[in-house]
Amino acid sequence: MDIRSDAVLWYLEDLWYQMVAESGNPSDRYHLGKVILRRFKEDPNFLLQIDGANDERDTFGSMMVKSIRCAESFRRLGIKRGDVIVLMAPNSLDLTAPLYAAFYLGIAVACIDMNLLKAEIKQIFNDTKPKFVFCLASKAPDVQDVMTSLNVDGHIVTFGKDKNFNTFSEFLNTYCLDTNTDEFQVEEFDPVETEAILISTSGTTGLPKVATLTHKNCTIGLLYFWSMLKEFPAPDVFPIIISPVQWLSAHIHLIYSPILKYTRLQTSMPVTPDHVYDLINKYRPTSILSSPTFMVNLLTPGERDKCDFSSFKWIFLGGSAVFQEVIDLIKTVNNTARIYKGYGLSESTGLCLDLNGVYRKSSGKPYGHLQYRIIDVNTQKDIYECNVSGELWVKGPTVFKGYWNKPKETKEALTSDGWLRTGDLFYRDENYNFYFVDRSKLLLKYKNHQISPNEIENVIRGYPGVLDVAVTSIPDLECGDLPVACVKTLKGTQISAQEIKDLVKANLTDTKQLRGGVLFLQDFPITPTGKINRSLLKQIVAESNDIL
Repeated sequence: MDIRSDAVLWYLEDLWYQMVAESGNPSDRYHLGKVILRRFKEDPNFLLQIDGANDERDTFGSMMVKSIRCAESFRRLGIKRGDVIVLMAPNSLDLTAPLYAAFYLGIAVACIDMNLLKAEIKQIFNDTKPKFVFCLASKAPDVQDVMTSLNVDGHIVTFGKDKNFNTFSEFLNTYCLDTNTDEFQVEEFDPVETEAILISTSGTTGLPKVATLTHKNCTIGLLYFWSMLKEFPAPDVFPIIISPVQWLSAHIHLIYSPILKYTRLQTSMPVTPDHVYDLINKYRPTSILSSPTFMVNLLTPGERDKCDFSSFKWIFLGGSAVFQEVIDLIKTVNNTARIYKGYGLSESTGLCLDLNGVYRKSSGKPYGHLQYRIIDVNTQKDIYECNVSGELWVKGPTVFKGYWNKPKETKEALTSDGWLRTGDLFYRDENYNFYFVDRSKLLLKYKNHQISPNEIENVIRGYPGVLDVAVTSIPDLECGDLPVACVKTLKGTQISAQEIKDLVKANLTDTKQLRGGVLFLQDFPITPTGKINRSLLKQIVAESNDIL
């Protein structure tokens, strides 16, 4: 039975008590810069990270030196609290040096997708006005064009050689050739209010926004990921990070690996199934956090035999709905690992419901640090009855400050008294288990009947030969939304559109039938956060001549 443990919390309480006793400032426990730097100094020889692309490694000591030199460089250039820097690069060993440096000084770090096009970069830079951008050399010309067009006066530092821009090592050598780590002092600021990271939301149903998470948000919110550990320290914690820096799931490890003192495995190469197979086979990580979409690709029959998955003790799934078919795939390669599914949001700094073993059908139970409401989407009144769905609202210390420089969108997401409207439909049972229904914005309406794409997808996903499915719609003047099933099949299988339609007809009521048809696709469009891009999928369907 999975019962949440406070082992990690008690472990950290000792550290926090020591810090507060020394400084006399109770909020120091939330100051990520102070906590991380203290850890670096305590054990400089401890192995922090491995880049599986080249087997290069960083210790606490080497990262401490790099991050302090970076912080001193920021200081000498006048970068301070309230300013923003941008990280848009792979998970190389140098990537987190500016992240930790920013934590020391109270600078906000905007983490964005390195694959964005100029128009997309411009939208985010227009909001954040970054003073520094750390990116690949190949991306630097685009970044410079965007900053010039916006008249943003900022520095560009590259990971990789480029004659027109300073590399990271050149940047450090230019502004801080050497520094005395013993004399370095972090900035004093209020970590309850000071921004730590700015995370782009998924944009599955619209344009992405940048969620503002404070030091306190991150300290509390990301910690709950570890509630499955029954004792701590745990010497077998060795995660592989396949999430890019713009995903909050990456920061669980980027922030907490130095704090909890465990080694992380990452890669500066593109994260493909074949590369991940190689990393797993070589390094034998014990945990992985993945989106269901990538896990399905990783466990494709015929390909998964390249990898020995037996080293995993914990497998975490999140970012979108987790279906039984994904769990069954995992169990074919490892039937001893604990498999967990998590429901959370960038805006709630991660998990909203207690991390759940997948043998439970629910999304989890309430956490003690959050308050919960289920709201009728039509009347905006509280639903107190069991098994009645409505929008989930949450409130507590992990709820974000708002969207950076977006007061209108912030007001739409947060009530005046601090409740976060999640945009997700849930119901609860009599034991306060919460069950995900669908995204409220994804609901279809056929002749005034609400239709959950998730419900139709659940029926189709279990059909032999179906690898994945996503339901959207085409508009109809008389009826409203006509559901369309977009289906991705296993290699070598043949499924007809009529089979899919008959399947839905046999399992769901008349209003939920696939009146828009069936479209077979080789791949689904994916957002930078690894979810199906519903907006783009709807566009693909609207423009397709292949719907059957």
